[in-house]
Amino acid sequence: MLIPVALLLAVLTTPALAQIPAMPSSENGRFTFHQTADGMLRLDTRTGQVSVCRESIGDWACRIVPDERTALENEIVRLQNENVTLKRELLARGTPLPGTGKNETTQAPREPMLRMPTDADLDRMMSFLEKMWRRLVETMQNVQRDIQKDAEKKG
Repeated sequence: MLIPVALLLAVLTTPALAQIPAMPSSENGRFTFHQTADGMLRLDTRTGQVSVCRESIGDWACRIVPDERTALENEIVRLQNENVTLKRELLARGTPLPGTGKNETTQAPREPMLRMPTDADLDRMMSFLEKMWRRLVETMQNVQRDIQKDAEKKG
């Protein structure tokens, strides 16, 4: 009596089992699944990507959920590349890099560079000295004249 009941149960449940779609593959434990109202969420335990899986005409189709972390990581890489480019430009111009610990106040003061005067510099200097000498001689002559005039009036 047990065998006919088991056989009857198997015949009745087989059509019901055929209507349940097969779950997406878990690929030897790589993926974990969580039931949602619309289907399944699939988590890739190796990459961390999340996909929404839905049954359609007896097959499962999974679509990757957009990940903000990926967008942030891409932006970080872009900014790091831009930072490297800007540092190279600063170094090419001889500008010290900010944040390297070398402030202008901590650097030893640079000694001024002394340069020898050019011929034009010497000519300007001689012209200036000549004018000063002539004015000094004129002033001394004027003082001498004034002293002689005063001496003639008194004497």
